[in-house]
Amino acid sequence: MHISVSFRILGMLLMLFSSTMLAPLVMALLAEDHTVMGFLSALGITFFSGLILWLPVRNARHDLRIRDGFLITSLFWTVLGLFGALPFALTDTLDLTPTEAVFESISGLTTTGATVIVGLDDLPQSILIYRQMLQWMGGIGIIVVAVAVLPMLGIGGMQLYKAETPGPSKDSKLTPRITETAKALFSVYLALTVACGIAYYAAGMSGFDAIAHAFSTVAIGGFSTHDASMGYFNNDAILLICSVFMCFSAINFGLHFVAWRRRSGVVYSKDAETKFFFTVLLICIVITCAYLMITQTLNPRESIIHGLFQAISITTTTGFATQNFALWPSFLPVMMLFFSFMGGCVGSTGGGIKAMRLMLIYKQGIRELKQLVHPNAVIPLKVGRRRVEAAVVSAVWSFFAVYMTAFIIILLLLMATGLDFTTAFSAVAASLNNLGPGLGEVAANYSSINEVAKGLLCFTMLLGRLEVFTLLVLFTPMFWRI
Repeated sequence: MHISVSFRILGMLLMLFSSTMLAPLVMALLAEDHTVMGFLSALGITFFSGLILWLPVRNARHDLRIRDGFLITSLFWTVLGLFGALPFALTDTLDLTPTEAVFESISGLTTTGATVIVGLDDLPQSILIYRQMLQWMGGIGIIVVAVAVLPMLGIGGMQLYKAETPGPSKDSKLTPRITETAKALFSVYLALTVACGIAYYAAGMSGFDAIAHAFSTVAIGGFSTHDASMGYFNNDAILLICSVFMCFSAINFGLHFVAWRRRSGVVYSKDAETKFFFTVLLICIVITCAYLMITQTLNPRESIIHGLFQAISITTTTGFATQNFALWPSFLPVMMLFFSFMGGCVGSTGGGIKAMRLMLIYKQGIRELKQLVHPNAVIPLKVGRRRVEAAVVSAVWSFFAVYMTAFIIILLLLMATGLDFTTAFSAVAASLNNLGPGLGEVAANYSSINEVAKGLLCFTMLLGRLEVFTLLVLFTPMFWRI
């Protein structure tokens, strides 16, 4: 490994990240609110910390290896989560503890959407837009953005990109150069954000709310500028727009790029993962709407509107809400929580295990059943027309095993801090899947749980955002052997 190069890149990325505090600072200055010094101090501390990291090793030049990519990615998300907490910690009126400030920051960056802040409607717009910007940057992945705008990363870009987007991806390189790939993904991401914001504004949102919610919708983050989330607007058109863009954002962004380049939507109908994703999503929607009607929890019209929206929001791990779904018949919130384990597709902004992995597990299960009936048959596992290598299936099963093991261990640790089973189970699921809202004490927000639990959930959110292996590999002795 080349620690000096890792620190040089980390310093540059930290200086780059400090620029995200400029827009909230300008808004604070124009509004003359009490957040000016908080943002000014946070910007200065973040920039100069990055400068201190960069200066001593600014001339270090080495080709990055994959281990360097894992280290930089994990370090940066952790460090960025800490520095991103500064505006929250330095704003006295928020009255957040250091742990809560870090929790809010990491929740935003990992697009989890869990919050410890109560009274969003009364917060200054500078803080509100900063929360949304954290999610927007976290959605596309700050490392991918950095690869797109920092050509000085050079050959190391591919190592960073692989570390940032682990898993069985179909389109790891859409263009010959990784920098062009990152730019292509960012262009699609930006275009979706602009389209979403315009649609929200046309449907009746204010300009500020339209921009803010476009950030968190396309990022599949779930942060809102109102305590009532999307329920605040009481507008069916807005809910429909939100549902459409949540679905778009949960699809592999590589497919969006290919569809745009070919000027054809045929690629979506031919993609096996996308079809699997929408099949599972449709099952969740039908069950949710039907159960709301059968139990007369809501009238038929509301059952369809709220059932559709909430099923999409939870399954895609966005976390927006129109009602307190935790108060629905217990079957529904628990069921939707399980559906959130799928999340979005590989290469999307969604969280969870990803549809591709679950599809491979399902296909492997079907193949084993067929093999029992025809033990001498050769039954290849295929996705579309492509045969899946045994090594890929093995890696998927390994990921699933580690994911569930981490889930169980963190669940037990949270219960050891004093949380009840329902709260602990849903908090781990919501954090590891980067979903946000849970059940029990964390149905509305996470402000009431203890500090140790909040700290554990910060680690859990990072674990989920980096898809487990990227972060856990740093804790293995072999990683640090020269």
